[in-house]
Amino acid sequence: MSRPIGTPAELERRRRRAVELLGQGESPTALSRILGVARPSLYRWQQAARAHPAGLAAKPHPGPTPRLTDAQLATLEGLLLQGATAHGWATELWTAPRVAEVIRRHVGVSFHPEHVRKILKRRLH
Repeated sequence: MSRPIGTPAELERRRRRAVELLGQGESPTALSRILGVARPSLYRWQQAARAHPAGLAAKPHPGPTPRLTDAQLATLEGLLLQGATAHGWATELWTAPRVAEVIRRHVGVSFHPEHVRKILKRRLH
């Protein structure tokens, strides 16, 4: 099964409620069906709650590892500050395809221009 949708706080609240209902005598089979989890998960949550109160805390989903490291971003920033003409273009206008080409040339990673826009907006503000 895949990770359920929800914030870490929501997932923890769900686990705590499941452990509470198990403690009140609810059927593990019924709970697993209602919550959409495997029965062993319910038992694992129950055991974690007994062992350590924070054992039910959900960890934030890390997401994918960025393909550009912080050091590579710093390098890119320096390259962009040199200006577009320093990299062979006739004008100083930085476009997403131009930035994608600079990343490919100097860092060795290829990105679609639309993704370059996201990198510039989210990581190089």
